[in-house]
Amino acid sequence: MKAPFIWDRYSDQPYPIKDKVYKKKMRSKHIFAYIPLVLVTILMFPLSVLLMPFLKSKKEESSEFYGIGVNLDKGTIQNTLIEELGVKHLLIRMPLWDMKRVDDYVTFAQSFGEDKHILINIIQDREHIEDKVLLQKDIEIIFEKFLSFVTQYQIGHAINRTKWGFFSMDEYLQWFMCIQNIRDHKYPQIKLIGSSVIDFEFHYTIRTLFNLFSVKYDVFSSLLYVDRRGSPYHTQMGIFDTKNKINMLYALVRLSPKSKNQIYITEVNWPLSNTAPYAPTSEAECVDEDTYAQYMMEYYHIAKESQKIKRVYWHQLIASGYGLVDDRENTIRKTEAFEIYKNMIKKDKQNENI
Repeated sequence: MKAPFIWDRYSDQPYPIKDKVYKKKMRSKHIFAYIPLVLVTILMFPLSVLLMPFLKSKKEESSEFYGIGVNLDKGTIQNTLIEELGVKHLLIRMPLWDMKRVDDYVTFAQSFGEDKHILINIIQDREHIEDKVLLQKDIEIIFEKFLSFVTQYQIGHAINRTKWGFFSMDEYLQWFMCIQNIRDHKYPQIKLIGSSVIDFEFHYTIRTLFNLFSVKYDVFSSLLYVDRRGSPYHTQMGIFDTKNKINMLYALVRLSPKSKNQIYITEVNWPLSNTAPYAPTSEAECVDEDTYAQYMMEYYHIAKESQKIKRVYWHQLIASGYGLVDDRENTIRKTEAFEIYKNMIKKDKQNENI
């Protein structure tokens, strides 16, 4: 990443932008993008809430439900851990600012074996947002490199957080449209997933689903965190616990002409206590490992029982501040949540075979 965007290697995310002059300038530049965002939210929010209780979906296969994030820089021990877990769906980040290592990402993805289904998350940076020629060149390189074994790409990440590079939803939609045009002309077999809004910020999700841009999501994605609310059963805005957040998300997707009806939750976890600076939030939002494991089970249960989520990707396998495995001090320590995650997959596979 280039300044004023700075990467935090501990929590694997950018630091908040400290250059207030730059931030104010960019927000002012995109001020008019907030007008359609507000207008469409006023229209679609109450309609989706009214429809929430009435929209049903078909039950998904349990074996298709579990996914997890793995990271190039966490080493080959991940291969052994993935086999132990029995999970078949993996999400791998491909940051556009790290194009010099694209061949390493390809080798890493292939190392998990032909029986794994890989979702590549193409992560934006400001350079590739502003330079469309550079974007086209590097997207074509990525598509070509992974073409023989990857068909699904999540386009963008946490697009409603300025520290990740976008300053409006319209800017993201234009960016997605550029990548979609490349796919349409050269790689029609590829599926594009978006819009990757993080947290329950429904107005941003609404704008990416209801607009006049020529975008179409083959699968809709959400980074549906609840960590600042504690338990998945806690509510936000009075009625929105995890179940109703999913119900509303599904209602919006059903109402939108921009997406098919499948939804992936492509990132969720809870931050772990006493892991600073690795935890991605302050200690006030952190939980102990027992609570983390309990919340994980509850989240998966709620999402599965809703029958409205195709897959949940846990974030992620190895991460000292929020993952299933702690790798501090050059050791691999599996948390209680690792064993519970493994048992959830095993139990569901057994139930499918009955």
